[in-house]
Amino acid sequence: MIERRHALERISLMLGGALSPKMTAAVMGQSVNEGASIELTEAQTALLSELADVIIPTTDTPGAKAAGVEAFIIRLMRDCYVLEDQETFYAGLAKIDAASQKAHGKGFVELNPGQKIEIVQDATKTNKAFFKQMKEFTVTGYCISQIGATQALEYLPVPGQFIGDVPLKPGQKAWAISK
Repeated sequence: MIERRHALERISLMLGGALSPKMTAAVMGQSVNEGASIELTEAQTALLSELADVIIPTTDTPGAKAAGVEAFIIRLMRDCYVLEDQETFYAGLAKIDAASQKAHGKGFVELNPGQKIEIVQDATKTNKAFFKQMKEFTVTGYCISQIGATQALEYLPVPGQFIGDVPLKPGQKAWAISK
């Protein structure tokens, strides 16, 4: 049986390295940062969790918060990014909270869902580089989580029977890879 890490590594190679080397290392559980790392506070972790949940909210399937995407992002930053990159990323996260304070007089975590969406929509324009990275981290973390791979995506254990041409049914979910 092939492990999920090996399958993801092969997929990223087939896609021509569509995943960044740092993301590929994180997905495979590797640590490439041997230097110092930023330790997040509970408040920063909660902010990261809430922001990820706005990007992938709970619908008929659990969202990013339920999948624990913030833990993936924290590990990705700690294990795969140098201190300077971590500082830049977490400064972008702080800008989200600062924009929330400025617009609504309270932190992002305390906002109602509509206000959170408003702040995120603004961040896609004013905090573009951070938001693009945050979105990539959230989607990747969600898709490789157990919840994402088994509830949001179609699940087929690997190795399974090879069927080269499978028509998708209307409304069918995309396929996930498991270990």
